[in-house]
Amino acid sequence: MNVIKKLMMLALLVVPAMAAANVGPVLDKASYNLYDQASLQRGAKYFVNYCLNCHSASYMRYNRLTDIGLTEQQIKDNLLFTGAKVGDTMETALNKKEAKAFFGATPPDLTVIARARGADWLYTYLRGFYKDESRPTGWNNVAFDKVGMPHVLYQLQGEQELHVEKHGEHVTQKLVLAKPGTMKPAEYDAMVSDLVNYLVWMGEPMKTQRIVIGLGVLLFLGLFFIVAYMLKKEYWKDIH
Repeated sequence: MNVIKKLMMLALLVVPAMAAANVGPVLDKASYNLYDQASLQRGAKYFVNYCLNCHSASYMRYNRLTDIGLTEQQIKDNLLFTGAKVGDTMETALNKKEAKAFFGATPPDLTVIARARGADWLYTYLRGFYKDESRPTGWNNVAFDKVGMPHVLYQLQGEQELHVEKHGEHVTQKLVLAKPGTMKPAEYDAMVSDLVNYLVWMGEPMKTQRIVIGLGVLLFLGLFFIVAYMLKKEYWKDIH
């Protein structure tokens, strides 16, 4: 009994500590649809224009974008700006050593960033930049405190400020748009949704096909079960 009591006391101490360690930013819910090719195409455009300048996607080839409805000619005309070929991987021209000197760390490869971080985190992160003069880049982020990345989309979103309000012991943080960008807030949110949609697709391009194949296999197994059951009854009818 003493051992059980000690284990229960240990659990009471460890569980709250583990829960406190997992406390993170409150994430906004991302809305994405991997079957919406128009959204994926817009997301690919935003990715190439705004993300690929610093981040690579070295496990994704440009010609894979034909899976979201683009032709190779459309890829050449609209998404190839560095002399790369359609069959090449999405590499950035930014030198890794220079990037580390600029930002304090090498910008990560984004091929599977959605699988590593999750769609909700990416959606919150891309909408969560705010002005912070204490940071080297002048920017900080509610989802990634002391982030080294500058807000490359600030011209579209505008400049946000973080307002901290205290109500007794309770502290709330709120982002306020101090300087509007070229997009209205709803338009910017829609743009980020398209970009997140593309990042989720890029992390697993075969997901939609895998789901279709999986449903087909389940349907086949269901039909095969009926045939096998009827065959079993036919074989064993004289015994039973």
